Amino acid sequence: MLKKRIVGFIDFFYPPFSRLMPLQTFRYAACGGTTTLLDIMMYWFSYNYILHKDNIHLGTWTLSPYVASVIIAFCVSFPTGFFLNRNIVFTGSTLHGRVQLFRYFVLVIICIGLNIIFIKLFVEQFHIYPTIAKVFTTVIVVSFSYLTQKNFTFRVENSNEQQ
Repeated sequence: MLKKRIVGFIDFFYPPFSRLMPLQTFRYAACGGTTTLLDIMMYWFSYNYILHKDNIHLGTWTLSPYVASVIIAFCVSFPTGFFLNRNIVFTGSTLHGRVQLFRYFVLVIICIGLNIIFIKLFVEQFHIYPTIAKVFTTVIVVSFSYLTQKNFTFRVENSNEQQ
């Protein structure tokens, strides 16, 4: 029921874009955009209101609030992103759900690493405000993620390939 509502809502806006891109690409943009917006909002909310821009002290190690906010945002965007990609965007994938989940998890872990690397680079080296740094980071990571999801995580395997 939820899947049909989401697909119906997204597809309602597709006709003006039908000459520009295939339906799957439009759905990916809509779902990815929604997940990305959710991730950025969770990052901002976590940074400003959960962590209050304060470091988290873990014994002899200190976690900066901008890195901790990436982790908190991940806890919300991971399940949302997997659900949308599996059930709305890449419905033709022939891979089993557990394979998709594992591959998606690996991709997300790589993306978290990229997020942390780029956040630290932009904030600590280029002195960019953390929320703006998150937006720049997101553009880079989303580009990588799209290519990986399309060609690896949710790909359609040939019938002669083993799963």
